[in-house]
Amino acid sequence: MLDVLAPLPGLTPRCNVGVVRWSIVLCLVVLAAGVVAGCGQSKAEKASDTVCDARDDIAKQVDELKGLTITTATADQARGNLDAIQSDLKTISKATDDLSDDRRKEVQAANDEFTGKMSQIGESLGSSLSIENAAAQAKAALEQLAQSYRDTFGQLDCS
Repeated sequence: MLDVLAPLPGLTPRCNVGVVRWSIVLCLVVLAAGVVAGCGQSKAEKASDTVCDARDDIAKQVDELKGLTITTATADQARGNLDAIQSDLKTISKATDDLSDDRRKEVQAANDEFTGKMSQIGESLGSSLSIENAAAQAKAALEQLAQSYRDTFGQLDCS
């Protein structure tokens, strides 16, 4: 049987030191890249980013709602903003479990207070609106919602 890996007669095997060095360096770089990739954000950091993204979207939705007027607003448009806020609140609620203890308490308090205020506003709008004062009450309700945002999620540090 022929040994394929055996050196040819009369030739001495040589090792190119430069090639070996570059091979080692390349292996170390690949290994380091793998280690760095494995050192991404912690679960708590990812949850905090999720909360902050949802918080920012709530601010956007509240601003859009505040910008609506009785002449330009449609029910679908307002419902879309409110649905987006509800979705953001659910996202925040799901992410809360992965936050650090202090952050969890802060976010839960803001989420509970804002959710309660939204429910309160929704109930007052649904039960007390008449055609004559609908615009004024809706405007006041949206101002309350904006103030509630500033008092709750607006206080969360996302920097």
